[in-house]
Amino acid sequence: MEWYVYIASFFAGIFLANAVPHFVQGVSGNKFPSPFAKPPGKGLSSPIVNVVWAFGNMLVGYLLFIWGQVSSGHLLPLALFFLGIIAISIFSSINFQKKYSE
Repeated sequence: MEWYVYIASFFAGIFLANAVPHFVQGVSGNKFPSPFAKPPGKGLSSPIVNVVWAFGNMLVGYLLFIWGQVSSGHLLPLALFFLGIIAISIFSSINFQKKYSE
């Protein structure tokens, strides 16, 4: 496999995992930080913005999942996919724990 397949696998995990909190908060009718808030990533965006942002993340994540051959049966792309999920999950848990305290 080419090197870019591994990078695509990692970022597929990041994009797909990042879609989850934005989608859940958006369909629940809750405001949640997004890159479109003021200030970006710290302010709260509307539920609709979060649902649209989640859809964009799902679309990009799906395309990277396919391009990264995550489901090809090879272990390394699958491991990198889950590593991407873990990385964004830890980053998000640290970043969003303060969303209501500021």
